[in-house]
Amino acid sequence: MLDKSLLKKISKRKTIYPNQFTGKKIPKKTIEKLLNVANTAPSHKLTQPWLFKVFSGPSKYDLAQNVYHLNKKKKFEVILNKFNLSSHIICICIRKSNKIPYWEEIAATAMAIQNIWISLVGSKNIGGYWSSPKNIEQLADFLKLKKNEECLGLFYLGEYNIVKDRKIIRKNIEDDIEWYD
Repeated sequence: MLDKSLLKKISKRKTIYPNQFTGKKIPKKTIEKLLNVANTAPSHKLTQPWLFKVFSGPSKYDLAQNVYHLNKKKKFEVILNKFNLSSHIICICIRKSNKIPYWEEIAATAMAIQNIWISLVGSKNIGGYWSSPKNIEQLADFLKLKKNEECLGLFYLGEYNIVKDRKIIRKNIEDDIEWYD
């Protein structure tokens, strides 16, 4: 049978945007626990393609400058404010193995981030947001990525106070299922 409490927890996963964060720092031990749970995600042939570059404190400023240079249409102050309100920013990177199709490694990395997101449901005050800024792949030099590595996006983590529940209307999944017996 399915674990009803787990199903409920998964359905409560939500995005908390950086502008909703308080700027308070999350303990490093908590971040380590989240990254450890990310590391338990499934991957085909156990390639475990995820690679995380974690920024906090003053290093966030350097990352903000580099993100700004990717797309100067956004004001630096807006980017810096998001970064300052975030406790940690995780650069979500992938290491291509060439053992399996690339899309499967992307999917495994997304599952690792989903593990983090689901872990935040019960925290009551820690939220997260995945963003993929324009030209994110150009962060490779700044992040010191190797030839077979790539940055897929940023995962903002932060503490928040109260977030109003949003009424999200989901499509009827039955419209997108075809059964074959």
